[in-house]
Amino acid sequence: MNFIKKLELAQRKNNSLLCVGLDPAPERLPGVCRRKTQPLLAFNRDLIDATADLVCAYKPQIAYYAACGAEAELAATIAYIKDCYPEIPVILDAKRGDIGSTAEMYALEAFIRYQADAVTVNPYLGGDSLQPFLAYREKGVVILCRTSNPGGIELQGLLVDGQPLYLKIAALAASDWNQNHNILLVVGATWPSELAQVRKLVGDMPLLVPGVGAQGGDLQAVMETGLDSRRAGLVINSSRGIIYAGKEDDFADKARAAALDLREQINLYR
Repeated sequence: MNFIKKLELAQRKNNSLLCVGLDPAPERLPGVCRRKTQPLLAFNRDLIDATADLVCAYKPQIAYYAACGAEAELAATIAYIKDCYPEIPVILDAKRGDIGSTAEMYALEAFIRYQADAVTVNPYLGGDSLQPFLAYREKGVVILCRTSNPGGIELQGLLVDGQPLYLKIAALAASDWNQNHNILLVVGATWPSELAQVRKLVGDMPLLVPGVGAQGGDLQAVMETGLDSRRAGLVINSSRGIIYAGKEDDFADKARAAALDLREQINLYR
């Protein structure tokens, strides 16, 4: 089963467009997890068990693990999801981008070493740099388009043939690059007017939308501008707003309450 089909099935089963970002910073973990031999894994497992019926995907950010030498805990986290909740896809947030054999190694890292269902990539080096990822027909390739950070417009807004670069990327992603129909685009919740432009251009292509919650994205505006023709097509990510909803030993219960609340807010606009 390819990634997009798996994603759609999870969305229907859990009535959810919510993706939870698993971005654990060691200094922010509750004491009950810090005392464990593998603290990031312990934190993640409790969060996953608490929210697995509320989400359509999980998205671990690789930097949070690599920075503290915890890549084994990242691999174990993904393996735990696959073993216990195999219907929920995992998006590895790595934002890789390189050429030739190096891109091939990054694809192996994401899809073979970590067994992720999808990976985020940077299109700055052009279509040939994406091909090693796209060649994995059953996997998802999530391409940065209009990112949620304020500085993104410095490059993404540059005019190319009379249109902003992010729309040029969207057009290529919806046509030339998408021969295997396994592409998604990243469009930040902080830019709903740009989200509307991308949606109009790419039709029902799924969009990964960060920036709701801690970054201040307007959920109602996202839903009004980003839903596809089937009232779906969005993967709305929240990381800090859910995983750090509680700071004590009841952190998993607090995370569940936050995830449930956000899922229900999302569904109000569907």
